[in-house]
This record gives sequence, C-alpha cells and structure tokens, in this order.
Amino acid sequence: MFGTAKKFAGHVLPAIMKPLRVLWNEMIGFVFLVFGVIGAANAYRNLSNPNDPDAFGKGMTGALFGAIMLGFGLHSFLRARRIKRS
Repeated sequence: MFGTAKKFAGHVLPAIMKPLRVLWNEMIGFVFLVFGVIGAANAYRNLSNPNDPDAFGKGMTGALFGAIMLGFGLHSFLRARRIKRS
C-alpha cells in the first residue's frame, strides 16, 4: 500500500508543485510592485513639496525604496515566467 502511495505522490506532486511555484512568484511579484508604486508615489509627493526642508531626503529615500521594490517585483515575474517555460 505504501509503495503505491509513494508512486502516486511521485507522479502527482511534481505536477502540482510547478504551478504553485509560478503562482507564488506572481503573487510575491504583485506585492512588491504595489510596494514599489507606493514608494514612488511617496517620493513624488515629497520631492514636489518645496516648503519642507527634509523633503529631498525623504523623497530620495522613497525613490530608492520604490526602485528596489519595483526591481524585486519585475525579477519575481521574470522568475515565474522562467519556471512556467521549463
């Protein structure tokens, strides 16, 4: 009985794991893209405010955060595409 279950798991699990990995990478990519857009919007809001003396530092920090998050999101979508093609 255990031999049959092991054979079944050996055939079914690889077929299930690949789509789950693709879905996971796409979901994480979406979350990173949302964080990146929020960071970019924060950077724009701070850089367009000339009255705040700390606005430039806050804006550059938001821009750096947004760029990193957008990069992670793009990389995650590209990884999902690579997994899907293999």
